[in-house]
Amino acid sequence: MSFPSADPARTTARTIHADRAAATLTIGWADDHETIFDMTALRWLCPCAYCRGEAGMPGWLDSMPTLTPDQVQLTDLHLVGNYAVSPHWADGHKTGYYTFAMLRDRCPCRECSARRAADPGTPRPPAAGSHADHG
Repeated sequence: MSFPSADPARTTARTIHADRAAATLTIGWADDHETIFDMTALRWLCPCAYCRGEAGMPGWLDSMPTLTPDQVQLTDLHLVGNYAVSPHWADGHKTGYYTFAMLRDRCPCRECSARRAADPGTPRPPAAGSHADHG
């Protein structure tokens, strides 16, 4: 299955900047696009099994919790190979690997939001990524 962000230039992060004071994560892509996530939106995207669920069971985020300040305060950000980042949050949560394909696909900018709205039938990479994302 091919996803719209499968073009390597669209999913290759050239720069990654976590601005803790502004509570944003900015990614500059190889195709010159820039994605800016606020930390609350980024936490809502957590793809880990605890947050998204597994084995047919819903995840914690599926219960639509009210996020606390510690749950949206970034304390560290680790690069995972050349395909993902792993944010570490002040509440101790750190198991989500956010693939570059997923982050680009969910870019909140006007241009990307309009593209998704114009083509709602386009397949999206799963929130937790896939084995192909790890290759």
